[in-house]
This record gives sequence, C-alpha cells and structure tokens, in this order.
Amino acid sequence: MSSPASTANALPTIQPVRRAVIFDLDGVLVDSFAVMYEAFAIAYKEVVGDGPAPFDEYRRHLGRYFPDIMRIMGLPLEMEEPFVRESYRLAPQVPVFDGIVDLLTTLRVRGFRLAVATGKSGPRARSLLGELGLLPFFDHVIGSDEVTRPKPAPDIVEHALELLGFSPEQAVMVGDAATDIASAHGAGVASAGALWALSDAGELLAAEPGVVLRHPADLLALCPSVPGD
Repeated sequence: MSSPASTANALPTIQPVRRAVIFDLDGVLVDSFAVMYEAFAIAYKEVVGDGPAPFDEYRRHLGRYFPDIMRIMGLPLEMEEPFVRESYRLAPQVPVFDGIVDLLTTLRVRGFRLAVATGKSGPRARSLLGELGLLPFFDHVIGSDEVTRPKPAPDIVEHALELLGFSPEQAVMVGDAATDIASAHGAGVASAGALWALSDAGELLAAEPGVVLRHPADLLALCPSVPGD
C-alpha cells in the first residue's frame, strides 16, 4: 500500500490515463467542510433540537448521499431540507483548493474529458460549481440522486463513463473517501486518493487506492496529453 511519503514512487504503479478523469467534489475540488459543518449544525438544531450536532460521525460518511447518511446515523430524514437550504445560502463561502484551477486547465489543454461524480444531488453540485466558476471545466456533473445506487456502489462512475463515452481502462477516479475508491473499484476504473484535505488518511488508504496524491498537480504525472490532440 502506498503512503503519503511515497507519492512519487507510487505514481507509476497504474497505467497512464488516456482520455478522462472523474472527480469527487467535496474534499477534492472544494474545501466545503466548514460550510457543511454550519449547515449540518443548523439542520440538526431545527429538526432534532439542542445539543452538539454529531458532525464528526457525519464526516466519516462523506461521499455518500445525504439521506443515506441520515439513515446510517439514525437521524431524521427531515434534516435534508434545512441542510440543503443552508448549503445553497452558504455556497459563495466555499473555497476552491489551491492548484485545482491550474490542474483542470492543464487537463483540458491536454485533451482530457472531465466529469464530477459526487455524493451531493446533481442540482446542488452543478449550482455550487457554477457559483465558484468551475462548471465550464466539466463535460458532465452527476449527483447521487441521478443514479439508482449511490456510492460506494459503482453506478455513478459507470454512468460517468457512459456519458463520457469511454471504457473503464481510459479513466481514473479521484476521491478523498473510501466510498470513492470503492465506487471506482466496482466500476473497474483506476483510483487515485486525494490527500490534500485529509488530516487522517487512514480510512482512505485502507480502501487501497491505486495511487495516492499529496497535491492536485501530482495527478498530471498520470495524465499525459491525449494522442492526436
């Protein structure tokens, strides 16, 4: 298994990507955790009542669809409405990770097709990316409400491949959660674990991504220019 300290040695362990990159959204493209915390705390107070919102447990399930997380945690599904409302309100405060715009720009220049496959709903993901100026980089943005089975099932990655028009061997999935890696594995897609937002990478590394990336630019070693472009 690779470790953050061995990133450079890990990069050659999967074949060079030829056509497409599929990204998770939260924790990979954008640093949404502070906004998530605030939205979750407000939703918890409105629906459940006083007391500390169990955000640490919620964060362990990130990558899954919000209603699925509520079921796993035994919390009311009614929390979704205020959580989504506050997420939209706070969206302008979400920062894009350093290096992401340069990474996406370079990948497009090199001829890559790009997609997002996220635990968020599709409309909310597209709204956030539009708010932050990232939406034009992506050919497709797919939310968990737009597939039959969300992550960790492979459906969302398989759907991205179908929309992009490529085989699993022609793509890589970049994620920061074990659910992302499981979804990629199930779809037969090479996986890359993104470490730049993680304080504890244990669960991600335990999922055995094909490669680990300490910085967004590390992905470029896997993505030479598309032949003929």
